[in-house]
Amino acid sequence: MNAAKAPRSLRAEASVRTFNDELDSHYGRKVSAVAGMIAVASIGGAEAQQSNLPPVTVDAPVARPRPAAAKPTPDQVRARTALRRAARRAQPAQVAPVPFPNAGALSADRNPYADADAPYKVDRLSGTKFSEPVLNTARTVTVLSKEILQDKNATSLRDVARSTAGVTLGTGEGGNAFGDRFFIRGFDARNDVFIDGIRDPAVSIRENFFTEQVEILRGPASTLAGRGTAGGAINIVTKQATTAGNFTKAETTFGTDATKRVTVDVNQVLSPTLAVRFDGLYQKANVAGRNYVYDDRWGTLGAIKWTPTDAIKITANYVHTDLDGLPDFGVPYNTALRKPSTSVNVPRETYYGFVNRDFQKAKQDFGTVIGEFNITPDLTLSNRSRAARSVLDYIGTLPSNPTATTVQLASQSRYQVTDVLANQTDLTYKFDTGPVKHTLIGGAEVSQEKVMRDTYAGLNSELTGLQTGGRVTVSLLAPPNELSFASTPQRAYNPTNITVDTKSAYLIETANWNDVVILNGGLRYDDYNIKGESSTASTGVQSGMWNYNVGAVVKPLPYASVYAAYATSSNPVGAELDASGTAYGGLVVNNTTFQALSPEQNKAVEVGTKWELFDRHLLLTGALFQTEKSNARETVGSNILSTGVYRVRGIDLEAAGKITDRWSVFGGLVLMESQVLQSVDPTQVGAQLANIAHQSFNLLTKYRFDEHWELGGQATYASKIYGGTFGAINGNVLPDHWRFDGFVEFKVDKHLTAKLSVNNILNTTYYDAFYRSASPFVFIAPGRSVLLSLRGAL
Repeated sequence: MNAAKAPRSLRAEASVRTFNDELDSHYGRKVSAVAGMIAVASIGGAEAQQSNLPPVTVDAPVARPRPAAAKPTPDQVRARTALRRAARRAQPAQVAPVPFPNAGALSADRNPYADADAPYKVDRLSGTKFSEPVLNTARTVTVLSKEILQDKNATSLRDVARSTAGVTLGTGEGGNAFGDRFFIRGFDARNDVFIDGIRDPAVSIRENFFTEQVEILRGPASTLAGRGTAGGAINIVTKQATTAGNFTKAETTFGTDATKRVTVDVNQVLSPTLAVRFDGLYQKANVAGRNYVYDDRWGTLGAIKWTPTDAIKITANYVHTDLDGLPDFGVPYNTALRKPSTSVNVPRETYYGFVNRDFQKAKQDFGTVIGEFNITPDLTLSNRSRAARSVLDYIGTLPSNPTATTVQLASQSRYQVTDVLANQTDLTYKFDTGPVKHTLIGGAEVSQEKVMRDTYAGLNSELTGLQTGGRVTVSLLAPPNELSFASTPQRAYNPTNITVDTKSAYLIETANWNDVVILNGGLRYDDYNIKGESSTASTGVQSGMWNYNVGAVVKPLPYASVYAAYATSSNPVGAELDASGTAYGGLVVNNTTFQALSPEQNKAVEVGTKWELFDRHLLLTGALFQTEKSNARETVGSNILSTGVYRVRGIDLEAAGKITDRWSVFGGLVLMESQVLQSVDPTQVGAQLANIAHQSFNLLTKYRFDEHWELGGQATYASKIYGGTFGAINGNVLPDHWRFDGFVEFKVDKHLTAKLSVNNILNTTYYDAFYRSASPFVFIAPGRSVLLSLRGAL
């Protein structure tokens, strides 16, 4: 493989201007070593001593008449009633719900939501809207704890999606951004990514060094999350400071493809009520199996926790990530043979970009403050506020239209800045009606999302072609990776500005009868206002959306549940904020027909069962589901119409936790079938949906032989993906694939662990996704890599 080669002409010009520009001078500084912090605590003991003093005789006091007790005031009665109710909730009933059924000995750095003795199994979701454990929740939920992310070597959200059953990766194209694009249960979820319960819109590229766990909610979730979420939503839970104890952890990884990665995680308790936490990341790496492509990153997290009183808790954190790489739009697809060129005669390492022009920069900055106030033992007020900015800046090269010897190269570019201000307020009230325990949550959300989209001039996707004219035709097998450009591409400075103002209110009720029957329902209203303007036009659209969900859980045994659920969601006009075209769900300011369309409507039903086995350390989930979308948008010539209806049905099977004290597993199997039910194009009716894997499987497992050795690995399968813009009717197909990974871990002592990993052991050539057009390009997945990690803890 050729050595990584940095682009020359645009490194300075491509710097991103964020709200903290004063820090730009520091972006080039890299961390070469990790400084540890050691907290020392001393414990003093006292020895019992015998006394030689003479005995003392004390006479009993003379009994005196007591005055009659005063009648309690109404305030005293209410206070005593609240205390009794709190005491009743604290007493374990015979079948009371168990928040953490296997708490075990808790370490300071453990995942607070997971089973401490089986960290692959997460018992609770992080959000305040979920008042019951996962076992009692009437929906399929896939949660990847930080231990799972570590064993998968999943350093980015894209790595998570690549190895999770039921999730398919998508492409970035001319009409939407190149970044994290996912399909959940067959529905586009690229703008349904959340961080700590607050939407992170408009597509970015996300790292995992600051992640506690990744929650994938399957099925419509508008009651919980707002607009979109037809197939589900992804919530990234960030690490927080803890007063449970001090810890210092660091991990250094070296590997093939010039990989170097260092992470550090330090938590310090400053007082019983105050703690701080710092995380850091440095990575410099090439991409396995691809010439020239590199992926450099650095980032920081700072967090604080303060509990000034028993009733008040305040947590806050700030995250910065900086990703610098060479974008890889993959390889051309041979439509005559219905295969990617690398499955015909092109070496998988072949890169079709220009290293002296192409670049990619992605930056994120977000700060979150969460406050909780226990007004009474049964009434809690919580509030979370977020300010965020993300920047996505790139020029890339798309290979298409291959012949036996040549390929055409086109260009794509974007300069996108996304700003978010958001506030959520929840009031949670717990009360009893006889044997039924209720949790009532009322809340409101206010947010503003601003997206500025611009491009680079002088590229064939925006103007008349590369500086030499139209599309460049080059050798298929030996494309040039440098060209003598006549000029340096510059920003077009012709932006489109999109602003979304959303005001929402919701009510969620859970009624639990003796932990045997649990009913749940929610109702939400979103007032969605989107405005767009460019140099030639401006427009606005308002949508009011009611959505709801209902669910019922029956527990024949304390460790088993059977459930049924129904939910709705809505996709309003322009909600895909990264999209510049109507066909991609974006707002086009000069398209009045598109602006008049009503929201797409989604409705879903799910029935399933969950079981906690092996001392409740293993959670098994099985579900049948169906989601139907109506008012689906279709492109007909130059028009966009709300005439489509399509449906996805499937089976979802999952396992997470421990089978024995030594054997851990995490995985899933998702089998889906889809169908276009209505379309203005009769050739679409009856076709399956394009661009998704209908069958997928993943299993991660590890076994601990003794106190030193662990052996693990994972297998991942994805079925064929068929191409098309709506239904899969253009005849293009990506092959199915298996991928196998493995690792061995040796614990030297309680402070040091060594791990050897091999990703894609068989060096399988497989593909993440391809462009939906009749002449697509194909995203090729990484090849085999070998990594050696040293992990230290104090």
